[in-house]
Amino acid sequence: MTPRPSGRAPDAMRPVSIETGFARHAEGSALIRVGGTEILCAATVESRVPPFLRGQGKGWVTAEYGMLPRATHTRGGREAAKGRQSGRTQEIQRLIGRSLRAVVDLAALGEMSITVDCDVLNADGGTRCAAITGGWVALRLALDKLVRNRVLARLPLRAQVAAVSCGLTQAGPVLDLDYDEDSTAAADANFVLTETGGIVEIQGTAEHAPFSQAQFEALLALAQAGTVPLFAAQRAAVDAALGAALGTTLGAPPPETP
Repeated sequence: MTPRPSGRAPDAMRPVSIETGFARHAEGSALIRVGGTEILCAATVESRVPPFLRGQGKGWVTAEYGMLPRATHTRGGREAAKGRQSGRTQEIQRLIGRSLRAVVDLAALGEMSITVDCDVLNADGGTRCAAITGGWVALRLALDKLVRNRVLARLPLRAQVAAVSCGLTQAGPVLDLDYDEDSTAAADANFVLTETGGIVEIQGTAEHAPFSQAQFEALLALAQAGTVPLFAAQRAAVDAALGAALGTTLGAPPPETP
């Protein structure tokens, strides 16, 4: 096996950071950095639902995804100028929306919609996975704001959700592909998982030849290990944001009364 282009170990993630409050007008926002990939996720709350949900007492969570023209090595034309979204864009934003809805109690949300906009500032592989991971933080903060403002009685979240890519390369099964690896991988897969071990979605593709069940299981094991630091980064980001707003942290005991 050959070394990875980045020099990382097969099971090593790129550096991950999540900065909250970057979009100061949004109900919740997070700027997530995974190596050279940077995505701004902003959650917007609206007191209406799509027509197919009206009168059902349920809410909706959806996502939109886009890339800045120079997020990649060469300039990509703005899809708005073309008058339509690419199939890739539509597929990715549907994935993000499905992933976030999977951990939201839509009945407890009530007849409100939350749109999570995910804008890629810099792309170096794994943009859909980073968008899901950062999108959850933006969504969590928007929902917390609704609870603080007494619009909701409780937080309608069932779990954390995060995503990571894995692939089969000349270095063998590897975690968290960057662009150099993703563009040449023999197979790549995106794993959307919850912190309780649930599988929300798996997207896997063999680029040249079929891969085996054993290889798939190796990729799944890498993804399960790789999401652990992502969940920790999500919690730390939310803790910091709520601590700034409330002077507390998630899971911290209440202050003692004198």
